[in-house]
Amino acid sequence: MADVRLTGVTKRFGTTEVLKGIDLEIEDGEFVVFVGPSGCGKSTLLRTIAGLEEANGGDISIGGKRVNDLSPSERGIAMVFQSYALYPHMSVYENMAFGLKLAKADKAEIDRRVRAAAETLNITDYLDRKPKALSGGQRQRVAIGRSIVREPEVFLFDEPLSNLDAALRVRMRYEFASLHERLKTTMVYVTHDQVEAMTLADRIVVLNGGLIEQVGKPMELYERPRNLFVAEFIGSPKMNLLPAEIVTATAKGATVKTAAGETIKVDVDASRAKAGDQVTLGVRPEHLQVKGKGAALSAKVTFCETLGHATYAYLAAGETPLTLLLPGDVRPTMGENVELHVPASHAHLFDAQGIAFERL
Repeated sequence: MADVRLTGVTKRFGTTEVLKGIDLEIEDGEFVVFVGPSGCGKSTLLRTIAGLEEANGGDISIGGKRVNDLSPSERGIAMVFQSYALYPHMSVYENMAFGLKLAKADKAEIDRRVRAAAETLNITDYLDRKPKALSGGQRQRVAIGRSIVREPEVFLFDEPLSNLDAALRVRMRYEFASLHERLKTTMVYVTHDQVEAMTLADRIVVLNGGLIEQVGKPMELYERPRNLFVAEFIGSPKMNLLPAEIVTATAKGATVKTAAGETIKVDVDASRAKAGDQVTLGVRPEHLQVKGKGAALSAKVTFCETLGHATYAYLAAGETPLTLLLPGDVRPTMGENVELHVPASHAHLFDAQGIAFERL
């Protein structure tokens, strides 16, 4: 196993700077997930760590060793791609053993590693099959097994579940979590799926425009986003955001007024704000209350989405769209007017630059 250190890493394609000075420390044995919108640089960052892309600046170290000038095969990493990339004419065993054969490993050692990896991934019964006889999830396990037999110090995964159907993705999330628990190996995982990130990661790295917006444990990012970008990106459905104006601001809390004139209290350290400042009020769908105390937001129901265990009501507060999480057996009427209360302890506040005020 090994840690991964990135210091000032940059990457350009022509005149376009894709990575803009990435500083990141990934601890030995940690499961870290990169998330961000399309084009944010997450896959490029992973490929740069792997050596498939050459960094234009900065340093990359794996296990305390600078690897900038080393080829992918010399970095002690194994990478699993979105595409399984299995050889169709080879059996599962032959696919998993192929890299070791190229490296001229001992035949007995190859057999030991392949069978050990197959047992870890529960694919021992498929070793004599060809890839066409396997399901998508089984093929992905073979691709992972091909990496495991190399006994790498770091595993790199580039959206490995994106080609699978929804039910299989759930199963494979469990497989990945179990694999990490068994191997205790450093894993770096790229995904656009927030559920994968929240359920798998020890820490999440949120990328945007080639920069790191925030790094933290899943619930840390969910409950204490550093800025508006992270607040909107982490969470599904995303956080409700309303334009507002500071009425009072102290280190022990703030009072804001919405565009419709409602006054809302927020438990944040607002000592750097003053009356009249333009801010953004944020609240998660599950924290809005239909029955509560104090001032409320007036909104109209525009659509309901019933999922069985829960109902998502989509509303409009003037020009501002809102989402409300309700029990599955509750279904508001289209066009119904509701009063929504915002608990001060669950509200977020962001300044005009989108930087969060620290929650109390």
